Amino acid sequence: MFIGYAVVAALLAFALSASAFLTFTRNPQIVDSMTKLDVPDSWLPRLATLKAAGAIGLLVGLAVPLLGGAAAIGVALYFVGALVTHLRAKDYELAPVVILTLLAVVALVLRIASA
Repeated sequence: MFIGYAVVAALLAFALSASAFLTFTRNPQIVDSMTKLDVPDSWLPRLATLKAAGAIGLLVGLAVPLLGGAAAIGVALYFVGALVTHLRAKDYELAPVVILTLLAVVALVLRIASA
């Protein structure tokens, strides 16, 4: 189970890191997407920080099981919030958000199973 967690955590951490970088650097696609969702521009640094913290927590969770579980919960909650935001804005391009939410839940289950 630990190898499964390591693979899922690494993949999810990579996706979160890339997204955090693009958000920190205000990539036009990210900014346009956030604008379409009515997310205030002032929230971008906070959201990017949460993504980066989630990525770090998942990777540190390889050595510290409790932190890995907490990071997986945080990432899952972050993406549940993103899902709600998309639905409220009537934006139904949900596949990336749903996939990332499911990966976070899988990471949590695998981290718990391998402890």
